[in-house]
Amino acid sequence: MSDPHVPSERYRQGMATRRAVLGDSHVERAQSASTEFDRPFQELITEAAWGHVWSRPGWSKRDRSIVTIALLAALGQDDEVAMHVRATANTGATREDVCEALLHVAIYAGVPAANHAIKIAKQVFQQMDAEEAA
Repeated sequence: MSDPHVPSERYRQGMATRRAVLGDSHVERAQSASTEFDRPFQELITEAAWGHVWSRPGWSKRDRSIVTIALLAALGQDDEVAMHVRATANTGATREDVCEALLHVAIYAGVPAANHAIKIAKQVFQQMDAEEAA
């Protein structure tokens, strides 16, 4: 039986991928804000989303980034859209990729969802530009 306090290999891979995509500062903030209540959730997403899905071979981080942004926009997950648009700085997805993904959202999930996600993406890109200029 394994020790529940020792991270699994899937968790270690997930944490490495999560840091590569979202950046160390984001992951550190999420971990420091974690409590006993939500720690199991943080472990779940690190292992399942980051250690399994995002770490699979076949698709690049860019590919996964584009699909993730489109899905989150279609679902109206505003905070997650913003986080993943910001992560494009680490995934290789371009602003043109994000634009194309959101055009697909408009056709397949609805214009209002895409319109709102475009507004969010523009704000995030403006913030990123301002940070880069500073």
